[in-house]
Amino acid sequence: MMMMMMMMRMMMIMKMMIMKMMMMMMMMMMMMRMMMRMLIMIMIIIMIMQLRGKHLRVKANE
Repeated sequence: MMMMMMMMRMMMIMKMMIMKMMMMMMMMMMMMRMMMRMLIMIMIIIMIMQLRGKHLRVKANE
């Protein structure tokens, strides 16, 4: 009987640990997605700035 109780307790602890791990993984995934979006936005802004710079240079040359 005692062994069964111990096993049950262990299972519960394991379940809790797995749930915590899953939550952490989900949070990490969300953070990664947010970071990727931020990086893409920055890249687009840099590209636009570069294009504008080129246009300005062309106008100056004319």
